[in-house]
Order: sequence, then C-alpha cells, then structure tokens
Amino acid sequence: MPDSARRPAVSVIVVNYRGAEDTIACLRALRADLAYPTELLEIVCVDNDSGDGSAERIRAETGVEVIEAGANLGFAGGCNLGARHASGTVLAFLNNDARPHPAWVDAAVEVLVTQPAVGAVASKVLDWDGELIDFVDGGLTWFGMGYKRHAGQPDDGSHDVPRDVLFATGSAMFVRAGVFAELGGFDERFFMFYEDVDLGWRLNLRGWRVRYEPASLTYHRHHASMSKVDTEDNARELFLLERNALAALYKNLSDATLAKALPAALALAVRRATARGEVDPTQLEIGRPDTGTPAGKSTVEVPRTTLAGLLAIDQFVEFLPSLARSRETEQAARVRSDTDLLPLMRNAMEPAYPLPRYLAAHDVLVEVFGLEEAFGGRRRILVITGDALSEQMAGPAIRAWNMADQLCAEHDVRLVTVNPRCAPPEAPFAVHHARQRDLAPHVDWADVVVLQGHALELVPALKRADSTKIVVCDMYDPMHLELLEQGKDDTDEQRALDLIGVTKVLNTQLERGDFFLCASERQRHFWLGHLTALGRLTPSLYDNDPTVRSLLAVAPFGLSGKPPQQTASPIKGGLPGVRREDKVVLWAGGVYSWFDPLTLLRAVDRVATTHDDVRLVFLGMRHPNPEVPEMDIGARTRQLAGRLGLTDRHVFFNETWVPYAERQNWLLDSDCGVTTHYEHVETTFAFRTRVLDYLWAGLPIVTTDGDSFADLVRTERLGVVVPAEDPTALADALERVLYDEEFARAARERIAVVRERFTWETALAPLVSFCRNPVPATDRLPGAQPLVPNRPLRMGEVLRRDLDLVKSYLDAGGPAELTKRAAGRVRRVATQRLGRKGQQDG
Repeated sequence: MPDSARRPAVSVIVVNYRGAEDTIACLRALRADLAYPTELLEIVCVDNDSGDGSAERIRAETGVEVIEAGANLGFAGGCNLGARHASGTVLAFLNNDARPHPAWVDAAVEVLVTQPAVGAVASKVLDWDGELIDFVDGGLTWFGMGYKRHAGQPDDGSHDVPRDVLFATGSAMFVRAGVFAELGGFDERFFMFYEDVDLGWRLNLRGWRVRYEPASLTYHRHHASMSKVDTEDNARELFLLERNALAALYKNLSDATLAKALPAALALAVRRATARGEVDPTQLEIGRPDTGTPAGKSTVEVPRTTLAGLLAIDQFVEFLPSLARSRETEQAARVRSDTDLLPLMRNAMEPAYPLPRYLAAHDVLVEVFGLEEAFGGRRRILVITGDALSEQMAGPAIRAWNMADQLCAEHDVRLVTVNPRCAPPEAPFAVHHARQRDLAPHVDWADVVVLQGHALELVPALKRADSTKIVVCDMYDPMHLELLEQGKDDTDEQRALDLIGVTKVLNTQLERGDFFLCASERQRHFWLGHLTALGRLTPSLYDNDPTVRSLLAVAPFGLSGKPPQQTASPIKGGLPGVRREDKVVLWAGGVYSWFDPLTLLRAVDRVATTHDDVRLVFLGMRHPNPEVPEMDIGARTRQLAGRLGLTDRHVFFNETWVPYAERQNWLLDSDCGVTTHYEHVETTFAFRTRVLDYLWAGLPIVTTDGDSFADLVRTERLGVVVPAEDPTALADALERVLYDEEFARAARERIAVVRERFTWETALAPLVSFCRNPVPATDRLPGAQPLVPNRPLRMGEVLRRDLDLVKSYLDAGGPAELTKRAAGRVRRVATQRLGRKGQQDG
C-alpha cells in the first residue's frame, strides 16, 4: 500500500433504518478496526427517517457525521444523500448490518490508486461467521435481474483471485467520487434492489472497469436488513425486483438488443407472476358469448405475489417518461457494446426461477424473440493438443487444459487430444480423444480453433488459404530451437531433415494463423522476425495496429490463483534418506537435453562437504507422454550422481511423474527451486515453466543466466542468478538460499507479490479477450485494401526513378548489366499481361 502521501481521503457512507444496534456496531468497527489512517477516513451516517431516536444515539458516537434524511429515501436515496455530504475523493458504501475486515479500505484503495481505469471496487462479502459466500461475483439475466453468483456456497478460497465484474454489491463497495457524481449516483427510482447492478452496468458502458478485490473483505449479517421494507409474504420485495429489473434493462441495453429483450421481458414478468402465485389463466371460466353464458361470473383469488409482478409492470409504464430521458443520456455516453459486456453478465440465459410453467414460457420467448443470438454470446471453441491428458500432465497439456478452463466460463469449449493417453480428471468442459481422421467433426463444430505443436498438420482443411475458420496458434514452444539441442546425437542428415520438417510445421502455422500467443517479450521479438520474413507483417496489418499485438500477444505459462495447500509430505519423511530437518533443493520437472543437471550435481557435491543436510530431488524422470523418449542427459545424470557417491544420500530421483494435482505437496516440502541450463540459443527464447511452480509455492529460486526468467529473478530479487556451467557459483547460490534465513525470507516476501502477475487468469487474458471478439487477421480479410491508398508516382517521378536505376545498373556492370536487367523487366511485364489475359478469357 502506498504511503499516506499517496492515499486518498475516503468517505464511508452507512445508511441507518429503525433500530440502531447494528448501525452502531458497524460504525464502531469502522473507527476501531480499520488499518486505514484515521485522518484520511470520514464516516457519514444517513438516518433514513428511523423515527425511533436512532439518530440521537448515533450522534453520541464520536467521529461520525450524522445526516437526517427526514424521509425514507431507500438505500439509493440514502447513499446519494450521504455522498453529497462527503468530502473524500473515494466513496465507500457499507451496509449497516456489516462489519469490515481491517484491510477492507486499504485493499480497495490500492486497486483504485494503481489501476486508473477502475471506477469501482467490489468487495468480497461473507456471512457473519466468514464461512459462506454472500458476494464474490455478479450475474445478469437477459430480462434484467441481477443475482449474486455463488451466494450461499462455502468459501473455499477459490474466489480469491481479482477479476473484472459487471457490478459490485451495494452492501460493500468503493467508487471514485468524481465518477459517482458524473453518473448521478445511484438511481433513486430503484429505491432498493438492483441500484448497484444499474450503477455497475452504467460504469462499464462508459468504459470504467468494476474490479472485484477479494482482499477488500467484509462480513454481512445475512438478510438482517430486510425489515427496511414491508416484506409481508415478500410481495413488496418482489414488486421492487420486477420493476427495477425492467428499468435497468430499458436504460442500459442498446436499441437493437432492447427491441428483442423488452417485449419478451414484459411477457416473462407476467408469466413469472402467475406461476409464482399458482394462478393458471387457462382454468378460468370466463363465459362464452355464443352460449349466452354471462362472462366474468367466476371469482378468482389472486395472491399478492402475483399482483406484485403485474403492478411492477404498471409502475414501470409510469416511470417510462423519466426513464426515456435517462436512457437517452446513457446511450449517448456509452463507449462499450452489449457484446463487450456479455462476458461480465456470466450467463445471461439463466432462467433464474425453477417453476415449470415459467420455464416453459422462458424457452418459448427465448426462441421466438431470438434471444440466444442477442444474449447467448457463447462461441464454440476447440482446443487441440498432442500431449497426454491425465492426472499426470506435462507442460503442453497443462497449458491446453488451462486455456479450456479459462474460456469455458464464457464459451462452449472442447479440449481434444490426439494422444492415445486420455484419462483426464473431472473438468467443467468437454474432453475428448480423437484420432487424426476423427478431428474433422470437432473442427467443423468450432467457431475458433486453438492449437499447439503439430496439430495444424493433422487438419489439412484448416491449412487451405480459403479456410474461414478462425485459428489461434500457441507458439509458446520454439520447437525448432529445442530440436537443435535435442537431436545432437542423431546423424547430420537426420538432424537436418528433422529441423527442416519442424521449421516447416511452424512456418505453416505462422502463415495461416489469425492470432498468435507466445510466452515472453523475448519470444515475441523472435516470432515477429519470423512473421516479417514470411510476409505476414503487411502494410494493411500494420496500419490497423502498429503495435501488432492484435496479431501476436504475450501469454506466458501460468499458475493457479489459489495458494497451494499441503496435504502430504512426500519428501521430508516420505523419501528414505530425507529427514524433516534437511534442506531440500527441488528440480521440478523432467530432465531434457537443453538442461544442465550435471553442473548442478557438482555444485551439490561441494555444498555437501560442509552441509550434510543438503538434499537434491529430481521430481520426475519419466515423461507422462509415452511418445517422449528418455533422453541421454537423464542417463548421464544418474551416472554422474553415482560416481560422486550422491545417489540416495544427497541426490534422489523420483522415477514416476507426479500427478499435477499433487505437485504442491512436493513443492511445499522443499526449501528452494532450481533450474540450470547451458548457454545457447534455446535458452535465450525459452520459458521455463517449472519456475512458475516455484513462484506459486513461494520457493526462492536458483537459476542459470540467459533466459527471461533469469531476468525476472535478478530484477525482482527472487533468488540468485548464476553463470552457466559454473559449479562454484552455483554452490554458493544454493548455500545462500538454503542457509541465509534472512535472504530466503526476503525473497519469499517478494515472490508473494510477483506471482500475482502469473496467474492463469492474467496470463491467458489476451486469449480470453480475443475469443470474445474473434476476427480474421487483417491481412487475411478477402479484398482488404487501404481505405485511403497512397498516391501513385507522378510521370516525372517515374522518369527520375528509371533514370536512377539505369545509372545504378551501368555503375554496377556496364551495358551488359543494363541489357540483362531490361530483358528481365520485359519478361515480367509480358508474364503479367498474359496472366491478366488468361483471367479475362477464363
């Protein structure tokens, strides 16, 4: 958190109703428990016409400004009144039956200070005991009703990752005071319910982000404030919910979407009202004129809950003149489309109420009004990998799995492997195994295909120039650079053929893809060179995006946003020869030709002469993909460990690949993570995924210099960077991270901050963003031409150009060179003319 000089003044607004006990407890917690500087904290309490002496009791509390409303303005009006009396540049709204965590203000203000595009911060809200979720995310239905996703579920820590949301709950939120004023605050016509949804919706439409920050935590006495309104048989609540949903819908949807949604929403509101009250109009005897039966003789008892829905529509009509003016303001100010906000709505097609007659009507209205097209927003995305999908997954499979996981919240996703080993863990998306001949139906199904490795070679139809399928190529693994090192033991002829083949595979992807991902800025420079050499960096593509990030984006390997939890101790006490007090160095991955475990063994041998408790553990010697052979470096590593007398004393080899879901136990049983490699071109552009696991587990890192992670470790002081093939320097580094407790502690503290940059949500944000609006690369659009082409050369300029060419040819080779060049031009012109004539004849 920045120092006081950079902290803004914060005004916390609490609205009081009848009975001041909850409010007083809330205000006392704000004054006593918050870590935020008291001189920067203003507390404003609005007494919403309690009429029971509450205002006097609250006024007796020191450090609180009390504003008496004089009437029940509802939550929206009460908050707006408090905001008008507040002086802070940040407004915080807190329910009077809530209590804040000490970091509630600090965490939210940190987001607003460091992220200028965030207009509001959504706090995490738990029940009073901190066990059940009240708010961690919001959803919005196509008929305008907002809801708290995950409400009532146990808080298991899985929602402790910041993210953008459509709205914050009014029970605990922050907003920039200037932005709140610009938007006119909460809409007071809402009185209560959905005023927070409406505000968040409007913020997003105007380009402001609403950011969920789990560290900004509060506890809410669940539904303790329902006495604020008359909720006899909850009819009053239902009335407000129905009316306000229609109002929010009308104000904020675009013209095209509203034309479909509003009539369907009105019809659905009626069906919801009758279904809720179990009123079936088909059973009413209304009389038939042809028989002379008097009409209207039947007496029907209509429940208040049914009337609530009908009266809500009636008052919505009354509101329409003022809502129309608000709508005009919001639509004129919006900078984002309905489609842009669909991901934040989470599941707009959610029917919300499990009533049979209601659900039947919902399905009919969705179909008749084409609401799936307007609100579905769920594209079909296929992710193809060639790696094994199982409990034991290597890097490519882990990356593909997390791509599918990040995309499935917004789209229908299939993860398909062509590897025969497919026994995946449970997933929230479809997982398939397919042979090459079975891939075509999956590709036909998809709107977007995300692929890696050799996958494009397995689908020839995708490679054709006339293919309109959107293709995303994951280039995080420069396979041809790996092959230079991996194939050293092959014959020269075989090495050359293999390199030609792999380079061709990569070139085909670079020529075909619409969007590319790489793992680092270093890799991005490398692949930009490839794309330029292949002619992909065209003027039209460059003019569309001079940064070229719309074509090639950095999406590093990621790590889980949920901190690791140790459930077993497989190393200390689990491996024979390793004691609980020993210092464990972990090699968290396979042993491949481009790594240098040999120098590491020699370094451990040196450390062991003075520290008998040092232990080096290789996490997995046998790759889970049976198609990946054990490399010669693995055998050499075992041999050297044996010759040095280290095996099963100071060096331990775990033969089987550790299941992905259990790797945290090995990581948390270790004291530092290590990765060593040789100095060559593969290192320069490599992205060592194992280092991310070290960050995830908070392990200080020892790494060889030369790759992008070495730069990170050095810059952020996350461990020690050593020269390649230097066992002395490596031994000194290991000794420092293992036995200098102050150094290790400081490194761990810095790692805790840095690892937030590498969560899968953050790492794959470019892919998620692209898939929300997938488009062909600009240079692949048929007939793409500059809207304003550069002017042609004038006749005089053409003559000067040709004379300069003649002079240069004569200087280079005399008349013979000039004659050769002129003949070449004649041939080219003739060929072009013949080609044009052939097209015309055809």
